[in-house]
Amino acid sequence: MYFEDLDLNDNVLDALYDMHFDECTPIQEKCIPEILNGHDVLGVAQTGTGKTAAYLLPILSKLADGGFPEDSINCLIMSPTRELAQQIDEAMQGFSYYLQGVSSVAVYGGNDGNRYEQELKSLSLGADVVIATPGRFISHISLGNVDLSKVSFFILDEADRMLDMGFSDDILSIAKKLPSSCQTIMFSATMPKKTEELAKTLLKNPVEVKLAVSKPAEKIHQMAYVCYEEQKLDIIRDIFKAGQLKRVIIFSGSKQKVKQITLSLQRKHINCDQMHSDLEQSQRDEVMFKFKSGQIDVLVATDIVSRGIDIDDITMVINYDVPRDVEDYVHRIGRTARADRDGEAITLVNQDDIYYFQQIEKFLEKEIEKMPLPEGCGEGPEYKSAGKPKRGSSAKNRRKRDRDQQSHKDKKRRNKAATRRPQQKQEQQEQKEKQAGTPESIKPAGTNSAQKPKDTKRNNRPIKPRHATQNEERKNTSKKEKTPQKKSERGNNPKGKGRKQRPKTLTSPMKEEQRTTKYAIRDEIKTPKKSENSIKRFFKKIFGK
Repeated sequence: MYFEDLDLNDNVLDALYDMHFDECTPIQEKCIPEILNGHDVLGVAQTGTGKTAAYLLPILSKLADGGFPEDSINCLIMSPTRELAQQIDEAMQGFSYYLQGVSSVAVYGGNDGNRYEQELKSLSLGADVVIATPGRFISHISLGNVDLSKVSFFILDEADRMLDMGFSDDILSIAKKLPSSCQTIMFSATMPKKTEELAKTLLKNPVEVKLAVSKPAEKIHQMAYVCYEEQKLDIIRDIFKAGQLKRVIIFSGSKQKVKQITLSLQRKHINCDQMHSDLEQSQRDEVMFKFKSGQIDVLVATDIVSRGIDIDDITMVINYDVPRDVEDYVHRIGRTARADRDGEAITLVNQDDIYYFQQIEKFLEKEIEKMPLPEGCGEGPEYKSAGKPKRGSSAKNRRKRDRDQQSHKDKKRRNKAATRRPQQKQEQQEQKEKQAGTPESIKPAGTNSAQKPKDTKRNNRPIKPRHATQNEERKNTSKKEKTPQKKSERGNNPKGKGRKQRPKTLTSPMKEEQRTTKYAIRDEIKTPKKSENSIKRFFKKIFGK
């Protein structure tokens, strides 16, 4: 079916014509008429099938036809990630190029103060379409910046992903503030039980449009290496030696492992960068810009890049670990071989992931080619599954095991350190044995042969505490006989314990006379004056007759 056959606004059709969009995809062909008729819609289809246009085109057509309140929010679109919100906003700008009076704003976290002020102004003035992540939009609601009383369309894009990220409570709290007449549209790549329960809660008599998870494109050459965990980094290095280093995405299931892989590749002087949710928004924008512009050859990322990110010239996708769901595998390798290009998808399968990879092969109804391990890597495990592995350890222990894996460390440094430690211990032990068992002829001069050897084991002999030895010394000193002091040695101290007398020095008679007069004056000044006779005697002593 062509877009011209649908009842879309003429300005929207003009924008599609300029963008060279003529034919509808299956999800667009089934969803657009139902949305135009005002029904709630539940669409299930994988990424890359055109779900964004399936809900944006009919909503823009209805907004362009008029009949909605001005200066108020008419459509609210929820997105799980910032990158997908940005991409929806870019598609919105293209589809509404010829529309006048239809405004939109993207609301997501990690921005600076100027961006926040812009969001606040757009929400207060009432942008027609608001594209937001749940966490940031909840913060605006708690601050009283948003009025949802006149919203006509509520859209959940990648609903299963939002539930996996823990946004179910935020979505329900936002839905409670919407009017009862609001039209709700939900799109999801998979339909687990949580998504079904959310659909039953939010949707009213929905029209279900479910497309089976399509198989990967035929132009994707799928390969697999059956290896141990510590061999994965050597395999990647061998792949990059062949010259296939441009426009590569390496997917991993955890943020911690993404950081470790990036660090290991940078040590190998590979131009790469990382992409995960721990980065600030400015850092994530910079990484995506560098990768799209070709400044970065390899992007190591979590599954936030596997959905909704449209980059046409990806030549290779490497699954560092096997995804647990078949749909996630299809989404990952679907990043390559886009726009009628060729691509390669390589999966590294360890002994714990064999069961999950066999489930993927059953879904694809074909056996994926197993590649031999490069030279120097050794032999890999046998491709034989023992059933679904049980999770006996906790999540904390699994993360610790991932951190300590050999594949995320510099192998040469680790091996050198491992060989040095036992050698050092052996040398120290030999030195101790030589010192303990040296014969008398070899002993240095001055050593007594009859002297008992010292006890090297300190724990075998009792060690007195320090305060005990101090108390014994005090008792011994008190028991010593004290020699009686003579009266002359005691000086003026009546108890005889006193201060040591300063030795008398020989002085001249003139100095001795001055000394006696000085002390006499001091003593006389201290005594009170009694009579004139005493004064006369005082002056006589000083001046004489």
